[in-house]
Amino acid sequence: MRLPDKTDIFLIRACLPEEAEALLTLWQAAGTSPSITDTIADVHRAIESLASVLVAEADQRIVGSLIATFDGWRGNMYRLAVHPDYRRRGIGHALVAEGERCLAKQGVKRITALVEEQYPWAIAFWSSVGYEIEPGILRFFRNP
Repeated sequence: MRLPDKTDIFLIRACLPEEAEALLTLWQAAGTSPSITDTIADVHRAIESLASVLVAEADQRIVGSLIATFDGWRGNMYRLAVHPDYRRRGIGHALVAEGERCLAKQGVKRITALVEEQYPWAIAFWSSVGYEIEPGILRFFRNP
């Protein structure tokens, strides 16, 4: 059994409002697709809502994130991101597990994860943690 070295140690916790800028920086470094909601104000709104805005902290910095939210009908997971220097260390799995735990406490019976099809490694990751592609579903959106 391999013992973890210093780089394998991380903490999953709630994101603090003062960390909004660091979260946006992580998303950019991780190569997530930019969104109209990638603003400090929108991140603050998410942190202050009922959503679980989770971060992974390692080496005194934010290296991973996940937003898990329940709309009263189903749980949803968004913005799973891990900094490239910290990938393949279990951070993504730990974030998903904590997101599922947070949603289960709210009584969620079904969880969906939004995954961009242009990222085959993201599809492979979600498959590896037990999620399936839902056949026959298209996502429609509009920015009001």
